[in-house]
Amino acid sequence: MNLSLSDPFAVAKEYPESLTQSLAYGHSVVIQFSHKGDYLASGLADGSIVIYDLVCNGGIITHLYRNGHLRPITSLSWSRCGRYLLSTSQDWTIKLWDLSMVNQGDDIDPVIRTVTFDGPVWSAVLHPKNPFLFVASLFEDSAAVVDMTDDIKISRLSAHPKGQEDSKDKHLTLTSVFTPDEEGSYIFAGTSKGWINIFDLSTLNKVHSVKVANANIKNVVISPNGRKLAVNASDRIIRQINLSDFINTAPEEWEFEVEHKYQDVVNRLQWNTVAFNHNGDFLCASTFGQSSQDLYVWETSLGSLIKILEGSSEELVDLKWNYPRCIIGSTGLDSGTIYLWSVPFPQKWSALAPDFVEIEENIEYEEKEDEFDIIDDDLLNKKRLQEEDLQVDVLSKELVDARGFTIQEAFVIPVDYRRKYGA
Repeated sequence: MNLSLSDPFAVAKEYPESLTQSLAYGHSVVIQFSHKGDYLASGLADGSIVIYDLVCNGGIITHLYRNGHLRPITSLSWSRCGRYLLSTSQDWTIKLWDLSMVNQGDDIDPVIRTVTFDGPVWSAVLHPKNPFLFVASLFEDSAAVVDMTDDIKISRLSAHPKGQEDSKDKHLTLTSVFTPDEEGSYIFAGTSKGWINIFDLSTLNKVHSVKVANANIKNVVISPNGRKLAVNASDRIIRQINLSDFINTAPEEWEFEVEHKYQDVVNRLQWNTVAFNHNGDFLCASTFGQSSQDLYVWETSLGSLIKILEGSSEELVDLKWNYPRCIIGSTGLDSGTIYLWSVPFPQKWSALAPDFVEIEENIEYEEKEDEFDIIDDDLLNKKRLQEEDLQVDVLSKELVDARGFTIQEAFVIPVDYRRKYGA
């Protein structure tokens, strides 16, 4: 049913409540939702990529394997427009896929760019505005900013903190992301020594460094509104930091004060992956270890645990949040199954027929006294004329959807209706 006709209290929920679906095709190791939330890309252990259509209840729309990766996928990143998909792998390569060229025949290759490094790739993230620009974190090597607009141009980013470039200590960049503003003005890079280095994208100069932990930084996640930063370190603590206004504040005035620390003081759990919701009000994390098979959701203003998402039968690894559809997805370590938690929407048929009433059992209908009376033609014509004066706008498009997100034109992946996946 259309969300605008569903229960508004259910539609407006900020985080999922229960496990509603699981997707099993191959052994999924990483996932990524498109920015509009219509598609889910799944990177498999065999190096191929499966894309699910969430509008059609999780049906597979394409399987990317031709001229693809040879070893397991390590990360996926969508362009804002939804047309391009960036994939990284343990086979030392990064590939950019043009999804407008999929399902067009075996003679059309959707891989339009390939970059090969000297070792495995941890992860790569596309620039928010330019789908031919990305930052990559490499195994035992410096992070790289790659421009593939014309010729492939690779620029390296030093892992040493600002002012300690001559230090003999070995620093490695383990994760890197762009700031979520439209220009992607800065790059945040987390290192093996607990430092976060910030680079100005326009000059690639290091403008700020801050130490947030005494352990490896596993994940650096910035909320989509750019106001909060979550740092997941190997010391079993997730640190939440309020970010300064990077556009209107000089780098030397930036402050990185830890607002909340999230940890399991009883079981001392490690955290695999973390993710914010669209406005940074909630934070979700998956746990490491076979003894824990749940996802934890915290409210970020007070730092309190508000929900534990249960239902999976194995350890959960990669974690992503689909904001427009209020879905949290995670991959199972053993089976490679994708688990999806969402908000179940009760059917509200009275929105279509106001006189519709749900009944527990059949009842005998009693005819109203005037139900089948003959209506005078003059009154009927007068009523019809009044209804003809009503102005009904069927051309203007809605500006926001039922959940309050701005409606934008999105790319639609071509469909091959003759091919069946998973059969």
